[in-house]
Amino acid sequence: MPRVLTTCIYCGCGCGLYLVSDGKKLIGAYPSRNHPVSRGSLCVKGWNSYEFSNDLNRLTVPLIKKGGKFIQASWDEALGLIAEKFRGYRDKHGPDSLAFLSSAKTTNEENFLMMKLARAVFKTNNVDHCARLCHASTVVGLAATFGSGAMTNSINEFEDAEVILITGSDTTAQHPLIGSRIVNAVKDRGAKLIVIDPREIELAKYAAVHARQKNGTDVAWINGLINVIISEGLQDKKFIEERTEGFEALKDLVKEYTPEYVENITSIPKEKLVEIARIYAKAAKAMIVYSMGITQHTTGVDNVKSLANLAMVTGHIGFSSTGVNPLRGQNNVQGSCDTGALPNLFSGYQAVADEALRKKFETVWGVQELPSKPGLTVTEIMSAAGKGAVKGLYIMGENPVISDPDSNHVRDCLEKCEFLVVQDIFLTDTAEYADVVLPSASFAEKDGTFTNTERRVERIRKVIEPPGEAKADWQILCEVAKKMGYQKMDYNHPSEIMDEIAGLTPIYAGISYERLDPYGIQWPCPAKDHPGTPVLHKEKFTRGKGAFAPRPYIPPAEPTDKEYNFVLSTGRVYWHWHTRTMTNRTSTLERESPEAYVEMNIEDAKELGIRDNQIVKVSSRRGTISVKTKLGHKVVKGSLFIPFHFREAAANVLTICAVDPIAKIPEYKVCAVKVEKI
Repeated sequence: MPRVLTTCIYCGCGCGLYLVSDGKKLIGAYPSRNHPVSRGSLCVKGWNSYEFSNDLNRLTVPLIKKGGKFIQASWDEALGLIAEKFRGYRDKHGPDSLAFLSSAKTTNEENFLMMKLARAVFKTNNVDHCARLCHASTVVGLAATFGSGAMTNSINEFEDAEVILITGSDTTAQHPLIGSRIVNAVKDRGAKLIVIDPREIELAKYAAVHARQKNGTDVAWINGLINVIISEGLQDKKFIEERTEGFEALKDLVKEYTPEYVENITSIPKEKLVEIARIYAKAAKAMIVYSMGITQHTTGVDNVKSLANLAMVTGHIGFSSTGVNPLRGQNNVQGSCDTGALPNLFSGYQAVADEALRKKFETVWGVQELPSKPGLTVTEIMSAAGKGAVKGLYIMGENPVISDPDSNHVRDCLEKCEFLVVQDIFLTDTAEYADVVLPSASFAEKDGTFTNTERRVERIRKVIEPPGEAKADWQILCEVAKKMGYQKMDYNHPSEIMDEIAGLTPIYAGISYERLDPYGIQWPCPAKDHPGTPVLHKEKFTRGKGAFAPRPYIPPAEPTDKEYNFVLSTGRVYWHWHTRTMTNRTSTLERESPEAYVEMNIEDAKELGIRDNQIVKVSSRRGTISVKTKLGHKVVKGSLFIPFHFREAAANVLTICAVDPIAKIPEYKVCAVKVEKI
């Protein structure tokens, strides 16, 4: 049977796997033994990554909505209607009456083309994608402190770490292959694991210390650790003096955050805070690991900057098995940011406001007067569509009805949007609102690249043909551009798009398809003879000196009260992924986790007379869902946890639209809710 080496479609680990086909459809998947991430292993999602592609509900032809119903259309008719409508809105209402949502599930090349379509063809910077909802805080926070908003180290370095501090990441569920490396480091090499998480996650079983902070108090406990480190003289004075700036301001700020003061805010016992500070500071090699439990707050940028402060004050940055390591949730969150699907940045994090950079892109793209004003973010685009400011909205590979906060608000905005285009592999909840639906190819039906959480640019390779008339996303975007009369998006193969990316993007400058065989290259890769960069900031930070960024503790946006007396947090489970569009079409995964649930502390349940596996109503100020209880001690009293995957009990009906003022990331991890028996 034919087999092809490719990269997994699910989380940001970027595991290498072989897809097996019978020539027409996929029939299996198994891991690459020599791939530097997977090394002969896969999680359950990877083992079953082939099944959804064969689902009979795949979109196979373009659809146009007429009289409230979808009818089949030709590609020429569908693309012609899109061009007509978008041209009309642009000419009558201006370029910013249009907006484009790209996707962390599509390739680097396709994200690059989406931002090129928005900017070069339609002259708007209203282009964004779901990294806004998961790691926008990382891009902003680490860029400000280090000069580069990415994981500083590599996955294989976990095995040699002396201490690993994990916060805001249920790693074994969200990034299983990385979780297994951490478990092995503890069990086989004696690494000390520190887990700081409100929930009793799986990794807490292996932790030397598990601290359970109140949701939304991360800046306080991080400042508390730094307070202990400085007061006990455990800081790396040489590193601070030679490689950083702004230390005195940080020192002044954290004086207030004594262990006693921090305990009052966070509920972390003062003795435990001191213990954690000593373990982390005294280690020779200590790694910080975090994910959306840190970023998805109105203080997400402050949280990230504070972790950067902690790493710099101890000198745990710029060396192997150290650093600050954000784990990307989706297969190409890193790459979609790298390639410019952001409202204020071209590829390689080059500012659209910079005239010289705009000129560079204008020259290559053969256009004039690229827009200089940053565009709207995901949540701003949605609200603008609801208010009529955005007339035409083009969504590629995203399902915001399930993934965005305050789902009822999202549905209302999409209902009011004058013209919506959705490009996807299935008719998602979001596609139901579309005026035109375009059928796209899955990861197994096209060529391209993903960039994993450790900045490894990796190939995906075509295994089978797309079903029916479906086309690769890059081909569809090129055809839209041609319908608009733009001729500089005419490519024969995605490798040509990567060559263009490399020519415009310094961190990708040395990357080509030839060089990516077999297992990819980690950026920055500035030249064709450069081997790639496993560890960032070795001799100096990307920005020169690391910048301490002292941040005070600010409470979450929505406190509890007498009526809404529980704190809700949302997240992922091991068996499913994102909005479950693919995993609910995979029999093994659906069998193991078929329905939503709410984790509730057993003491809270007793007080309310609620039993295990009982259907309850969970309500916020924005909506209500009915969901089955799962009782225990995984969450503390007064807290709830609901996975956001399940459309049947969509957690984001409840979540709040409040966002970080800088990164504009929503506060998924803290909102006030109530629980009622049905």
